[in-house]
Amino acid sequence: MNLNELFIRNPHSILQVLKNRPKDVLEVSLPKDKNDDVWEEIEALAVQNRVRAGNGSPPPRPAKGRQDSRNKPEAKAVGRESGHGAMIKAKAPGSIEQLFAGVDASTRGVWLALDSLQDPQNLGAIFRSAAFFGVKGIVITSERSAPMTSTVYDIASGGVETITHVPVINLQRAFEKAKDAGLWILGTSEHAKESVQKLKNDRPWLIVVGNEEKGMRRLTEESCDMTCSIKAKTSGVTSLNVSVATGIMLSHLTLGA
Repeated sequence: MNLNELFIRNPHSILQVLKNRPKDVLEVSLPKDKNDDVWEEIEALAVQNRVRAGNGSPPPRPAKGRQDSRNKPEAKAVGRESGHGAMIKAKAPGSIEQLFAGVDASTRGVWLALDSLQDPQNLGAIFRSAAFFGVKGIVITSERSAPMTSTVYDIASGGVETITHVPVINLQRAFEKAKDAGLWILGTSEHAKESVQKLKNDRPWLIVVGNEEKGMRRLTEESCDMTCSIKAKTSGVTSLNVSVATGIMLSHLTLGA
């Protein structure tokens, strides 16, 4: 297995790869008892696209140096402890030009920028929420960030396949491209005075999410047009997991709350 290949186990993730880029599915290992409509559809699509499929084959050994999530707690948390799954090619990233093509100040929608997120479970959960709320694209810092491992694909439950993601070295340059396209850069910080509950879906937003512990970097925050927070209802718990907070932000800015 080369570094561009991943073994994923979540059937919803496998199904979306088969639907969106079937040529990148190299092999499918089916459960012996397919008492699940999703696995039935996976088998049908595998046959339709001439993807090699078998029953209960053991997962391939990961390439040396490649992070493998199969024995990690988060992999077991999504119930993928058996050998069934699929070997796929990692999804190719897009470009900044592609991400903001055809966008202007009158466009309505939300994009995301992830500044140094390091937990693959958070990254996968954000992809899942982003797909659910119709996010148009995700910018990810290529340094000090979690890589796009099989854990991310599994936790995302198919979300990786429906959203263009772009790794960037320089987040500020990406912001410049976004602003040129008419997007407003909205940073997130628990210290911000403005509440996301007061914002409207009245412009194209690029929501910036910072590191799990440190939040946005100083230069990142200085590049934002404004910052906002989610106001806690009690004084006992004043912060949220980054993926949960991102989901709330997306809910407010995509559903018009």
